[in-house]
Amino acid sequence: MFATIQIVLCVILILLLLLFPQTAHSGTDLGLNLFMEALFPYLLPYLVLTQWLLRLTAPMRTKTKRASLYVQAYIISALGGYPTGATTIVYLKNSGQLHPKEANFLLAVCHAPSPLFVLGFVSLDLLHNNTFGWLFLCLLHTFNICCLVTGYFFFRKTDSPNISVHNTPLYSAPFSESIKETAPTILLVGTTIIFFTTIQTIVQQGLDQLIPKLPYTLELSIAAVLEVTNGLKMTVTAFPDLPYIHLLVVIFLTMQSISIHLQIFVIAKSAKLSVRPYIKFRLLSIIIVPTIYALFFLK
Repeated sequence: MFATIQIVLCVILILLLLLFPQTAHSGTDLGLNLFMEALFPYLLPYLVLTQWLLRLTAPMRTKTKRASLYVQAYIISALGGYPTGATTIVYLKNSGQLHPKEANFLLAVCHAPSPLFVLGFVSLDLLHNNTFGWLFLCLLHTFNICCLVTGYFFFRKTDSPNISVHNTPLYSAPFSESIKETAPTILLVGTTIIFFTTIQTIVQQGLDQLIPKLPYTLELSIAAVLEVTNGLKMTVTAFPDLPYIHLLVVIFLTMQSISIHLQIFVIAKSAKLSVRPYIKFRLLSIIIVPTIYALFFLK
């Protein structure tokens, strides 16, 4: 049944591409511009540097305590943004430094947008508000850190895995290997953003043709669900003076989008990690973070 639904969806999207080729071209251009302007400048150098750092410090982690390893993984993911956390956890799991269950848990917790993206693109470029980005990051990381501490106490009684430096040959040329490992991740991020932005553009065009009086808020919701960067830009541009625009941005940033979740799923599958904890934590964060913001910080 699920396979049939996917086939029907693919056929419909192909037909839309054929019916609206100019719109598809515009959507691709938009997705490419979003990726190059909002994500690529922040993501590429940080991914290379974090992967390089992980390989340089690998011998030092043979005697690293579990708490220290958790903190290192979280800091890297918090500063780099998604999918840096996922690539870090996959590396630690594949090199034998994490149990599979620990890796599943950390995949869910070590997940946050880049502070440069939130503070620069969202807070300053879109909202023109210096404090919003810091407030959102504090709320999100407070939630994540509480989950991280809880997970540490849950796993601390289990035996630490035996770290073997023979699990991977990355130590011979750490810099070149870090670039080699970063390239597929960058390609994955760029492809998903461009693809879902294109799909959002042609779906919007198709709905406008079929339902001329379709509410614009529904179109914005579709855009945000498919690709959050474009959805944020469209929403703030359309409703800059909306009283609850900050809360709406918090919801979008916490919910993220299909393109981001798909990136995590692909990276997790490469290491045979379960995404069930990731899905549960995302649902929990969608409820808790916007609720706290609405109760205590919404003006």
